[in-house]
Amino acid sequence: MLIRLATAGDWPAIWSILEPIFRAGETYALPRDISESAAKTFWLGPDRIVFVAETDGVLGTAFVHPNQQGGGAHIANCAFATGEAARGRGIARALCAHSIDYCRTAGFKAIQFNFVVSTNEAAVHLWRSFGFDVLARLPRAFDHPKVGLVDALVMWKTLSETVELK
Repeated sequence: MLIRLATAGDWPAIWSILEPIFRAGETYALPRDISESAAKTFWLGPDRIVFVAETDGVLGTAFVHPNQQGGGAHIANCAFATGEAARGRGIARALCAHSIDYCRTAGFKAIQFNFVVSTNEAAVHLWRSFGFDVLARLPRAFDHPKVGLVDALVMWKTLSETVELK
């Protein structure tokens, strides 16, 4: 698997991954009816470094950007998405490991996930396996389309440590 910087030509493949995830409304706090244009602005924003994972085509995507501006710009934020047909093949794990390495190299001191939907158990398990801790639980902060109000998690990983898979 190759993980590389996304190019403008990757957008159709990235959108084919993101659209069903955004439409499902189960993991991202975005409108379920987000337009392709708005999704593109969100995912490919000017402050984001966007990656794709590919073998025979794009299987997943991730972005990294400063979590805040100014005095908070040394903390990264990331997002990940894997195409449905590619799930269970280690794509998200590879993108997470790559993003952690990228963030270290880029000089970020930590990574903060601001809003991890608690029912996204596979993601929570994966992030914990990389040493992310749950710093806060935001009660009933996400309106899940199938199960109603659920908690969201704030997760954190300091980057001065070595990456250890648990």
